[in-house]
Amino acid sequence: MTTPLSRSEAKDQTRRRLIRAALAILDQEGEAGLSTVKVAKAAGIAQSSFYVHFKDMQDLLRVLAEEGGAKLRGSMREARRKAREARSDLDSHRETFRLPLEAICRHPELLRIQLRARHDPSSLLRDFAVESARVYREHHAADLAALGYTADDERDRRRLEMIAEGINAATNALAIGHLEGRYPDLDECADILTALSRGALRLLRHTASGGPVPGAPASGGPVPGGPVPGGPAGASPGDRAPGSDLGGQ
Repeated sequence: MTTPLSRSEAKDQTRRRLIRAALAILDQEGEAGLSTVKVAKAAGIAQSSFYVHFKDMQDLLRVLAEEGGAKLRGSMREARRKAREARSDLDSHRETFRLPLEAICRHPELLRIQLRARHDPSSLLRDFAVESARVYREHHAADLAALGYTADDERDRRRLEMIAEGINAATNALAIGHLEGRYPDLDECADILTALSRGALRLLRHTASGGPVPGAPASGGPVPGGPVPGGPAGASPGDRAPGSDLGGQ
């Protein structure tokens, strides 16, 4: 015999149905296809019940992005942790880029909405979009710092944050390029992001082994030398600390 749901459980179940319905419509029709009437109908509830769970459609969109973002950030941080523990396993490092690429491609409209909102001062979602970008950036920078990349002064902290933000922006750009058909191979996108990460991290000092990267100047600047196989031109084998190719979104 099935145990009846409590009132709070039933309310949460209805809320989840609305979220799933909205995400399905968003994936199929884009933001323009969303309406409280359509979402409520797809969820199998009366339109008036929509407002029991969400203030308006903007509130529902914020929850969609918030829940998806929190889940993705958790997965990415776990992938980065595994990459740090398996420093010689290139696939572990590529996985840190595959995760956000695949997540964006599953629900691309969520990214598009946040990018539009972030740059539109009139958007009701702007503050949320800006805050989400800040959280991604800070989590990524913290994971790079955990690898031993120094952030002891303002210059290093700024560069660490700039690299995290640049890698996140590149991840978004390549995912969109994949969706538009310009970059059909998602694994190739992950490889390019890995190479970009290697090159950018040459600008930072690394102290995980108690000192700078072997052969790197004290300033943390670029090291002359031959290219890393599969890496960007001008990158030297000594430039890259093991486990440094940690992806972002």
